[in-house]
Amino acid sequence: MNPNNWLQPQIILLKDGTDTSQGKGQLVSNINACVAVVDSIRTTLGPRGMDKMVYDDKGNNTISNDGATILKLLDIVHPAAKTLVDIAKSQDSEVGDGTTTVTILAGEFLRESKQFVEDGVHPQNIIRSFRKAAEMAVSHVTDLCVSIEGKSPEEKSELLQKCAATTLSSKLVGGEKEFFAKMVVDAVSSLDPVLLDLKMIGIKKVTGGTMRDSFLVDGVAFKKTFSYAGFEQQPKAFDNPKILILNVELELKSERDNAEIRLSDPAQYQEIVDAEWNIIYQKLDACVATGAQVVLSRLAIGDLATQYFADRNIFCAGRVAEEDLNRICKATGGATQTTVSDLNQEILGSCTRFEEVQVGNERYNLFKGCPKAYTSTIVLRGGAEQFIEEAERSLHDAIMIVRRAMKNSAVVPGGGAIDMELSRYLRDQARNIAGKSQLFINAYAKALEVIPRQLCDNSGFDATDVLNKLRQKHATGQGKNYGVDVNTGGILDTYENFVWEPTVVKINALTAATEAACLILSIDETVRNPKSEGADNGAMNPGMMGKGGKGGGRGR
Repeated sequence: MNPNNWLQPQIILLKDGTDTSQGKGQLVSNINACVAVVDSIRTTLGPRGMDKMVYDDKGNNTISNDGATILKLLDIVHPAAKTLVDIAKSQDSEVGDGTTTVTILAGEFLRESKQFVEDGVHPQNIIRSFRKAAEMAVSHVTDLCVSIEGKSPEEKSELLQKCAATTLSSKLVGGEKEFFAKMVVDAVSSLDPVLLDLKMIGIKKVTGGTMRDSFLVDGVAFKKTFSYAGFEQQPKAFDNPKILILNVELELKSERDNAEIRLSDPAQYQEIVDAEWNIIYQKLDACVATGAQVVLSRLAIGDLATQYFADRNIFCAGRVAEEDLNRICKATGGATQTTVSDLNQEILGSCTRFEEVQVGNERYNLFKGCPKAYTSTIVLRGGAEQFIEEAERSLHDAIMIVRRAMKNSAVVPGGGAIDMELSRYLRDQARNIAGKSQLFINAYAKALEVIPRQLCDNSGFDATDVLNKLRQKHATGQGKNYGVDVNTGGILDTYENFVWEPTVVKINALTAATEAACLILSIDETVRNPKSEGADNGAMNPGMMGKGGKGGGRGR
């Protein structure tokens, strides 16, 4: 008998309890998991998309139709499906909008490739073709885009409002999209045109009133801080005031309870008490001597200082949030001081108008007409707290879109028009490609049609009928700007009807979705390490550690 045919000893490479799955079945399982995640948010796409309500065990509930927000809150545990959460987050941080689009596209690319995988096609062939298709699609988007450079400021502002309105149309505040679009463009236009720093746009939320009660402050607004009795005697409005900004505590500090002071004469005790009062009065006198009419501090301003300033017709506010204080510094030209020993006119800020106004049940301090005002504040009103939270997320998306459009001033038609045109273009190009790649690029082209199809489904229209009309229109070569009309269920020229989106949104969505799909297709094995699970159990049950010198690292 040949000794080579004898039974070979089993080689154990992985720890007992390690879970491994590999091959075609594992790849299909990953695809199914990603498709399941996509199905959970696909109904939120477009102006007729539905909202999702997500609540946790602490009782916090969030109502949103923003793809990135929903995916973050879902707490997905499947390792492959987490990739979709990552691309939604990257789309949100990079361009601000299109988070649902990028997730749906990635899911559809995987859905189209699933049949090829089951038929035995090697995933690398699919990946190669998908990447080639993405390159062609991005190149064609660049050719189709329309630049808004060289327009007058009024025209450019109007074009940016169209982009913001397209973004807001799919949000909870879509009913007032023109109102908020103008507000968003005005807010972004107030920023430094070079930096366009989003931190310089403040959003304050006040419950009560209607959406139309929201307003934009060309400067800084912050909620009235905690104050003492003398506050009501202070003036609440100034024209052209000088503003002193401090990071100093203006409060009478008594000695510590356990401090020990040895006195030889009882009269010396009064001198110590007087010294404490003199310290605070010297600080207050130094503030008044600057001629400032508004005094703000990061730290507390006590009752003595409040009354002192009130007697001299000076407004003061202590415990101002650091973020608001920084924006006030940049807007008014003031500088934050950590001491009052060397105050002069150069460190004071100024604005055209300061006033305290009532907004709902809250009082807000407004600084308007700031000379260096590369900042603005949006005060949002609304009935329910969840509604205002979602309105803030919606405005964040619109602000990001307008900011991107100002930096990369090129737009493409929305409403599924660009997706249908790319699909037609890729089908035409695929005919010139020999081999299996033709099939894969056709599959990629078919996947792009998911956007107009989902827009129809979410609007309650027959997707098959609308897509056939769109295919016919785009095939003529004259209908490259035609997309879905979500109001009538027909098709229309979305560019002429001002349904626009910045080119960078579409390019980023295509590249991110393709990369995510290729990443998942390239995974052929998943290994779950029991060591980390055991370590978690050991951390949760410290009493289990040390028994027999063994920790929780054994495989189960």
